[in-house]
Amino acid sequence: MPNNGDFLPSAPRRPLVLFVAFPGMCMLDMAGPQTVFWCADRHMRQRGQAGYARHTVSVEGGPVQTLEGVPMHTEALADFDLAGVDTIIVPGAPNIEQVVQHAQPLVDWLRAAAPGTRRTTSVCSGAFVLAQAGLLDGKRAATHWRLCDRLKELHPKVEIDRDAIFTHQDRVWTSAGVTAGIDLALALVEADCGRDLALAVARELVVFVKRPGGHAQFSALLQSQLRDGDKFEELHLWITNNLGEENLTVEALARRVLMSPRNFSRVYKDTTGRTPAKAVEMFRLEAARRMLEESGRNIDQIARECGFGDEARMRQCFQRNLSESPSAYRERARAA
Repeated sequence: MPNNGDFLPSAPRRPLVLFVAFPGMCMLDMAGPQTVFWCADRHMRQRGQAGYARHTVSVEGGPVQTLEGVPMHTEALADFDLAGVDTIIVPGAPNIEQVVQHAQPLVDWLRAAAPGTRRTTSVCSGAFVLAQAGLLDGKRAATHWRLCDRLKELHPKVEIDRDAIFTHQDRVWTSAGVTAGIDLALALVEADCGRDLALAVARELVVFVKRPGGHAQFSALLQSQLRDGDKFEELHLWITNNLGEENLTVEALARRVLMSPRNFSRVYKDTTGRTPAKAVEMFRLEAARRMLEESGRNIDQIARECGFGDEARMRQCFQRNLSESPSAYRERARAA
């Protein structure tokens, strides 16, 4: 990714960013990205760049009531030439399925606008709107962790990334729940303007410049607790306290819960949505991330303490799950 941005310094016009509103949307889904782009626009102007043209829109225009009861002024979609749209950002809502049922004009507009738009994005459950328009078929997508199963059920052609803070494939970007929209917006700004400007925006807003797209939505232990309650709680606590042991095999874990390996693998996958091996990997990954962020240990030492065995195996795990190396992750954490 070039540090000077992909297109903005030489662009003849201000890129048009449309924030798409609908009744009952979550205000933070909208306000978070809006604030990021507002701040980025100000920093760009200070550097002599054109900045962004930013508009909040809806199907008919006029005031749109948010979930929190705050009306938001919008312009009509019809007021904008599709050929001039650069980025579309769609927020989410708790009752997104009901929203989609009554949002056919918006879905049709998205289906028509997306092919000519450089980026079409969603925040949280806004992914359901993009999926309804067919924009996520065959693509990786993120949404709020509570809604992953439902999105897959309604749209089986979508490849759900349950752990990602945000995803990017072709022209489509999606983010996880609520505040992840800020991470997404910062990533968009960084893609446009380079890391230095994105970092300046993040500092002003007092947020991480950008959690990596593959950064888990929340901790592996918390995720396991939320998904399976008390069923494997003791096992998960034991795993976190014994990550340095390299032989955390299915057989070893099955013995801890007094089950046969075959039955344990089946029940664990049905209960948690992950294989035992993947769960152990995520616990190790989280521990390694924490050490990289908070300690001065060298990477090989962290790899051994977290049970990876050596730096090479830990690097493979980071690349597979976070799309970056442990050293790059540490640099990001320190910069933030």
